Amino acid sequence: MVIWGLRKLRTQDLGAFFMACYLGLFFLAVRAGPGRVANLCVAAVALVGVLAWAAALRRARTIANLATSRIGSAAQGYVEVEGRASVSTDNLIVSPMSGLPCIWYRYRVYDKDNRDKKWREIDSGTSSATFEIDDTTGACRVDPDHAEVVGAEVRTSYRAGTKLVEELLFGGRLIYVLGEFSTIGGAQSALSLREDVSALLSNWKEDPAALRRRFDLNGDGTIDPSEWEQARRLALKTVERNHRAIRQQPGIHMVRAPGDGRLFLLSALAPHRLRKRYVLWSLLHLATALGGVGALIKMLSI
Repeated sequence: MVIWGLRKLRTQDLGAFFMACYLGLFFLAVRAGPGRVANLCVAAVALVGVLAWAAALRRARTIANLATSRIGSAAQGYVEVEGRASVSTDNLIVSPMSGLPCIWYRYRVYDKDNRDKKWREIDSGTSSATFEIDDTTGACRVDPDHAEVVGAEVRTSYRAGTKLVEELLFGGRLIYVLGEFSTIGGAQSALSLREDVSALLSNWKEDPAALRRRFDLNGDGTIDPSEWEQARRLALKTVERNHRAIRQQPGIHMVRAPGDGRLFLLSALAPHRLRKRYVLWSLLHLATALGGVGALIKMLSI
């Protein structure tokens, strides 16, 4: 449960999440009035501010320190790429709430509590289908699982007493991705010559009659060691030819969440705008943290 919660937190827009934390702690402090609870709430605001400042600053620095790679020549590993999302029918999915074609969606459904008239989340969902982006030098697929998505279009609607909030990324838009780039197949194919030769020989052995017709050169009804060696050499040449053909085929580029836990970002904002956004968030969080510390000192001195 804890791991699931942490994964879900990592996929949220942390700026909005931390602002919700500030507001919640502020209202709790006001409701509690002067005293120990209010002091703890203000201290928590300062602590959350420090954590949020560090998180936003880390994101801004990560974006600034990585140059945007071209998809066609990107190195294997941690990169940032930007490309236009495909609008082909094979690339698009449909949001289950609004029915709009898109490349990614996240929705939350809220119901109003009759007791305190507050909205309570009753359902949510996030798409996990991969989609393709292209920057004219090449194309790659993006696996959005566990991505922190920023800059998606937000739509809010009301139906029969419920509130629906949708976040959507659409085809045809430039999409920025920061994550783990890898190529599947093609020149990067992981092939084992020994294992494939062994598998091919085992396959030939399953039909002894055909094996004798091909390799029983002296017609004595058995495959002697010299004939078996010829079979092994033919299998080796066959597998080598197949491996060359596989490696000559174009591989499939993929960007997904890094396995080492590094930042995985997906955004409809350009890199410079995204970095500026995180810088501004970091300044806001730092100001909030300092304000919380100042307020706590004043409250304790009274």
